[in-house]
Amino acid sequence: MLIEGLASVFLEEDQSGDRVRPGAFAQSLKRQRAVPMLWRHRSGAVAGEWTSFRETGRGLEVRGLINGEKPFGKLALGQLKSGLNGLSIGFRPRRWRMRPDGGRDLIEVDLVEVSLVANPMAKNARFHAV
Repeated sequence: MLIEGLASVFLEEDQSGDRVRPGAFAQSLKRQRAVPMLWRHRSGAVAGEWTSFRETGRGLEVRGLINGEKPFGKLALGQLKSGLNGLSIGFRPRRWRMRPDGGRDLIEVDLVEVSLVANPMAKNARFHAV
């Protein structure tokens, strides 16, 4: 199944207090390495593959294919019927600054993976079937 959505929403504070700044993924995306589609951030739990990434004015837009022939892809497809539509990024922060309210502004990050999740840290990080 082909899906697309926003894996990260620029300037939206997530549940941990992080806000991703526009342009934060630019250097990571230039390196053009494979970024896995995982099930709930579980290492090795591949649910499919991402076919494209791009920064837009709203955030990091992703497009990919959930593979129903992989065990975790099959699980994800089954969960779509019950409302699964969340995305969550796994990343390493490279540059950030602390905000007076205690959260971080993430200026540059290395994207490690993008997971399918039920409850994303950033409430508007969602996907839909195409």
